[in-house]
Amino acid sequence: MSDLPALEKLKHGTPEAIVHDLILARWSPRSFADKSISDADLKSIFAAAAWAPSSSNEQPWRFLVGRKGDETYKKIFNALVPANQSWAQSAPVLYCSFGKKTFSSNSQPNPYCLHDTGAASAVITLQAISMGIHTHGMGGFDKETLRASFGVPDDFEAGACWALGYLGKPEDAPEKYRAAETSPRSRKRLAEYVFSDWEKAASF
Repeated sequence: MSDLPALEKLKHGTPEAIVHDLILARWSPRSFADKSISDADLKSIFAAAAWAPSSSNEQPWRFLVGRKGDETYKKIFNALVPANQSWAQSAPVLYCSFGKKTFSSNSQPNPYCLHDTGAASAVITLQAISMGIHTHGMGGFDKETLRASFGVPDDFEAGACWALGYLGKPEDAPEKYRAAETSPRSRKRLAEYVFSDWEKAASF
């Protein structure tokens, strides 16, 4: 199946209520096209992160961004578990996130650093998909390898690694992932994760 518009249609979310199309279009492929992302587009994607919400406007997130062939890309790739390396190697960009564990104003612990870094990461995925560029987040990586490779200070905690690029053909993904590449997406129903008096009244 190499009809990418048909694949995008298949992967489009089907919510229980009205949800912005940009959110429904976001999904995480394991095959990326052999197409580079311009510097201007990368700047737009990561500039979006600045506008995510964060505790006390700390903006604790930090992103290390590598293009295929440069040292940053290699270091991130080497920290991934083999299963993720098998498909992430097709992505033209790999990046990783860290959250600053203390507030800059008073050096007190910031217990929300990874929560806020996740919020910034979500904004990045939406900015990217608005430009026709896909992301895929990964928890399968060695945090200490990643930290040591970049000499990251102890005050920063690793969040996730990410692949970024234009959608590739599903048949180019590793064989064990191809079925997932061409299967519809599913999500929990509202009643499984929203609990409130309003929720009861709405009879989700």
